[in-house]
Amino acid sequence: MAVTYRQAGVDVALADALIERIKPLARATRIPEVVEDVGGFAGLCAVPEDIDHPLLVSGTDGVGTKLKVAFATGRHDTIGQDLVAMSVNDVITTGARPLFFLDYFGCGKLELGVAESVIAGVADGCRLAGCALIGGETAELPGMYPDGEYDLAGFCVGVVSRHRVLGPARVQVGDALIAVASSGLHSNGYSLARRVLEQELALDLSQHHPALGSSVADALLTPTRIYARAVQALLKELGPEVHALCHITGGGIPGNLPRVLPEGTIAQIRMSHERPKIFDVIERGGPVDPEEMFKTFNLGVGLIAVVRAEARERALATLTAAGERAWHFGALVAGPPDAAASVERLED
Repeated sequence: MAVTYRQAGVDVALADALIERIKPLARATRIPEVVEDVGGFAGLCAVPEDIDHPLLVSGTDGVGTKLKVAFATGRHDTIGQDLVAMSVNDVITTGARPLFFLDYFGCGKLELGVAESVIAGVADGCRLAGCALIGGETAELPGMYPDGEYDLAGFCVGVVSRHRVLGPARVQVGDALIAVASSGLHSNGYSLARRVLEQELALDLSQHHPALGSSVADALLTPTRIYARAVQALLKELGPEVHALCHITGGGIPGNLPRVLPEGTIAQIRMSHERPKIFDVIERGGPVDPEEMFKTFNLGVGLIAVVRAEARERALATLTAAGERAWHFGALVAGPPDAAASVERLED
């Protein structure tokens, strides 16, 4: 008897069935610039006509070992939002509007329900970001992944006018720093978080934790917040008074904020805000040194806006009206002229 592709571990009919389930999910994210629906070899999207000297902005990321929590709990409905968030939140730091998103889903054996749940979460994330899901890739790769596991990657493209690109060239000494709250760990630092929670504390993920007010799994799987709509509102209200935006990912505030600041500047900040309880549980449970926490996690700050000092209160009001929790976080001061930009924590 001849050997078939299905006997080798790849079920093409199942993959086709998944595409049919994805089509309405993608259709729900459609924006005016999308030219064709999902199903072809490539996605087509027009560049908006109302943008002067448009630049395309691209970003790609995954969700790291947060996937391990999804595997362990069998909960796959929010991990797709994490995937969208990690790329979209990078792209919007340039001032860009996210246009479209593509995903890559790789597994050893395709489980239709799991894959559909993941991609439904991707579509949810795209709707929150205001971008279209125009395509992706589902790869069934026998022998590449353990049973019940998969890998994810995401790719976002946005657009911004060349004259409105944010970044260090716009930033000035005296600018105000506005912090925007994270929803928790987002999708960074999970190797350390899991080491503490699963090994040092030996917690059951399904166990209710009094300090968290939820199960450990609920705290770990809280989806990454997507800031695209709030940023668009901020840019519309403040315009050129927004100088830079920083997405706090791996490396925490000290590893990310200097990336959007010019040489010879110091960001002076106060970490006096109330942070999600998961960070306290990890810090005490390790124990993990506070400085290690600062260099690893977002500690409750998912995004930082650098704005003209006189625009600070308007920025806070705009972000609050957009549904975000925001607060004055610090200011930019002059440092040694040729020194790399840095972060200084002031006493609370």
